[in-house]
Amino acid sequence: MTLKTYLKINPADSVVVCLVDKKKGDIIEADGKQVVLAEDIPAGHKVLISDVKEGEDIIKYGYPIGHALKDMKAGDWVNEHNLKTNLSGTLEYTYSPVAEKLNIKKENRTFKGYVRKNGDVGIRNEIWIVPTVGCVNGIAERLAKQLREETQGRGVDAVYCWHHNYGCSQLSGDHENTRKVLRDIVLHPNAGGVLVLGLGCENNQPDDFMKMLGDYDQKRIRLLVTQKVEGDEVEAGMQILRELYNIAKNDKREEVPVSKLRVGLKCGGSDGFSGITANPLVGEFSDWLVAQGGTSVLTEVPEMFGAETILMNRCETPELFNQTVSMINNFKEYFLSHGEPVGENPSPGNKAGGISTLEDKALGCTQKCGRAPVSGVMEYGDRLQATGLNLLSAPGNDLVAATALASCGCHLVLFTTGRGTPFGTFVPTMKIATNPTLAQRKPQWVDFSAGQLIEGRTMQELVPEFIDKVLAVASGEKARNEENDYREISIFKNGVTL
Repeated sequence: MTLKTYLKINPADSVVVCLVDKKKGDIIEADGKQVVLAEDIPAGHKVLISDVKEGEDIIKYGYPIGHALKDMKAGDWVNEHNLKTNLSGTLEYTYSPVAEKLNIKKENRTFKGYVRKNGDVGIRNEIWIVPTVGCVNGIAERLAKQLREETQGRGVDAVYCWHHNYGCSQLSGDHENTRKVLRDIVLHPNAGGVLVLGLGCENNQPDDFMKMLGDYDQKRIRLLVTQKVEGDEVEAGMQILRELYNIAKNDKREEVPVSKLRVGLKCGGSDGFSGITANPLVGEFSDWLVAQGGTSVLTEVPEMFGAETILMNRCETPELFNQTVSMINNFKEYFLSHGEPVGENPSPGNKAGGISTLEDKALGCTQKCGRAPVSGVMEYGDRLQATGLNLLSAPGNDLVAATALASCGCHLVLFTTGRGTPFGTFVPTMKIATNPTLAQRKPQWVDFSAGQLIEGRTMQELVPEFIDKVLAVASGEKARNEENDYREISIFKNGVTL
């Protein structure tokens, strides 16, 4: 079998993407004509297949990814030096709904999860310590370490402290964001027991914080305010943790329908293969999960700029359309209020990997959510209410966005990457490599290689394998970040610190 060395993604495109390194003088056949490469072009990068004038749009994925900064010839390398974004400020949008029937068979698949008292399901059974304020991070870390030593890793999946820098000296929106994310962590079903650890004098007052939890399981979620403890607060904390451990260690996995699974969709360190391999693979999984009655969540709002109308027109109702418009324009206003342009998003790693503009990045990024209709739109810190495909307001920063996905209720995060990254948030964070080179270089980071798609495997072959892998992780198989013990949280900050 002869492998493709370049790909035209959409019939309307004015570029092709090189799947391997190409040399000056190599010939590409596109649209019935031969194009001679004007220079060496790296894998993942774009080659122009028709002449353009300065100011004309260049098309990829069937949409403009920016305009030419100069006259260019077929065979030229298209990159950040000769292509500029078309994005500027906020826009007005018109709702033009597009409904696409998925036609995906319902398979009645299951995974092994922990059914909680309120009917929710977790995919891990861990003991968590959640500080209300950063001042008690040290105590929380000490408690987690001591419980791990006492239990020797037996009985529960893990013991963690989710330390952070906030809970005090924050104002208005930042303060509420911190409280909401910490609330969401405390209520997350991947925890079999939670110790909320307070100081006592913080802005995030522990007693008021506990009221935010609503009707919670008071046997499994406990509060300790360290300033109120007479004597050793560590021993007081350990007494509670031992009680939580003795409850959680008796929990058992059981078969639950895959419709209970909630998955976050994220990309980071993207490259020119992201929109060809890993993101479409995750999109196929997202559509499959939605067709089974499950839930997927797409975030990274700044990385929707340039592809937002695709998502808007997939909204099931005008109300959801209006919420999506607000989400997009509010994030643009956030950029503009800080004097930052809305289109200068691609990182040095993105550009080195073949992504030249934010539109280029966004049109690849949104492949992760497949073709399903949008059934829910959430603000930052909100908890999931709707099944199906949801949009979540959060920035593109890997740690902040992954934490937001987990805190809204996702059991795990599917994280596509072309450059590679080791981190994980407080739920399993699976890395899907966009290219075979990354998967070979960093097997200790990568959970699944979508780069097989440029090595001759088909999407039809790979999707069932990927579904099996995700369900295995949901059933207890460790993701790479868990094996490496790379786990942390990061909370979005916008305003003043006192």
